[in-house]
Amino acid sequence: MTNYMALLRTPAVLALCATVGWTAVAQAEQAEDDGKRTLSEQLVLDMKAGGEAFEADNAVVQELIINRGLPIPFSYINLLMHTPNSFGPGPACVVCHSNNDPAKSYRGLDLSTCEGMRTGSTEAPARAIFTPGADPKREILGRRLRNNRMPFGTGFHVPTDSPNVALLEAWILDGAKDDQHFKDAILPLFATEGAFGPDAPACIECHMSNQEPPSFHEMDLTSYAGIMLGADSVAKGVENAVKVVIPGKPEDSAILQHLVENRMPPGISPLEDRDHPNTQILFEWVRQGALCE
Repeated sequence: MTNYMALLRTPAVLALCATVGWTAVAQAEQAEDDGKRTLSEQLVLDMKAGGEAFEADNAVVQELIINRGLPIPFSYINLLMHTPNSFGPGPACVVCHSNNDPAKSYRGLDLSTCEGMRTGSTEAPARAIFTPGADPKREILGRRLRNNRMPFGTGFHVPTDSPNVALLEAWILDGAKDDQHFKDAILPLFATEGAFGPDAPACIECHMSNQEPPSFHEMDLTSYAGIMLGADSVAKGVENAVKVVIPGKPEDSAILQHLVENRMPPGISPLEDRDHPNTQILFEWVRQGALCE
C-alpha cells in the first residue's frame, strides 16, 4: 500500500490541502459515513486510501478531470484555441484557422467558434476534424496534434506530393495488392534512403520487425505481410493491431497519413510530448459530445 505520509507530500496533494484545509479528511470521512460525498470529498478519501499519487501534470489531468467525468466547458476550449503554446510551442490555433473562407483561413477551417470546430474544413475535400461523442485520437484533430510526420523530423516545408508519395497512394487506392508492381516499385521505397524526405533514413531503419525493441511500434515494413499486419501487434495482439494500410482508402491509411500530415502547431519539435494535458482535455471535450456551452 502507498505510504500515506509520502502521498501527502506530493505537490498535487499539498496544493489541494492548502485549498481545502487539513480538516478535509475528517469532513470526507463523515460524508462517507452519511453516504453523501462531493467530488472534493471523494478525492480526499481516494488519496487517503493510497489510490492516487500524481507525479506529473498529465497524471493530474487524467485522474482529476477525465477519470472523474468532469464536464469540459467550451469556454475553456475556446481559450485554448486563442492562446499561444496551448498544445506545445507555437502560435495560437486561430492565427491560421479562424474563418470558413479558404481564401482567409487555411483549409477554410474556423477554430474560433464552436460551430466552426464542429463543421471542420470547408475547402474541398470538405471534412469534419472530429466526430462529437467519439474518441478523436485517430481522426484529423487527434492525428494533427499527436502524430509526427514521417520520416521522423521531416520539416514542415517539405512538399507532401512527391512522386514516391503519389506512387504509394495510387497503390493503396488500387487495392494494395501483393503483386509484381508491389515487389518492384512499392516495397523498395521503404528500404531506400531519402525516398520520402531529403536526407531521411530508409523507413526500415526504424521499422524492420514486429518486435519493439528494436522496431518502433512493432511495425515491419520489410515485407507485404508485415505492412498489412500493421503496428503494435505484440502489445495489442494480432487481432487488434493498428492497420496502417486500408486497401482502396489511402486517406484512411496511417502509413500515408504519417507521410503527408504535419503535426500542429507548425514547426513543433517531434520530441514534444504528444499527450499534452491540454490535448487530453480537448479530446475529452470531444468525447463528451463537443458541446457548445
